[in-house]
Amino acid sequence: MTIIPITEAREHLADLGNRVSLCGERVIVERRGKNLFALVPVEDLELLERLEDKLDLDAIRAASDEPTKPWTEVKKALGL
Repeated sequence: MTIIPITEAREHLADLGNRVSLCGERVIVERRGKNLFALVPVEDLELLERLEDKLDLDAIRAASDEPTKPWTEVKKALGL
């Protein structure tokens, strides 16, 4: 993985785009030593989104196994 300052990223954006899309390189762009964002191949992003969707679905399934509470009880607990 490559880490470059944002000033360099501005100057070489087209080249970075090619390195990421064609070579699968991952690039971290930083400012003053702090990571700002990453350039990653679309395939990496799609994989991350699928993983997030799976985690969300797992959380929904786990929550659906929990007992429910009447709305009046929830409102009372929240002071509504």
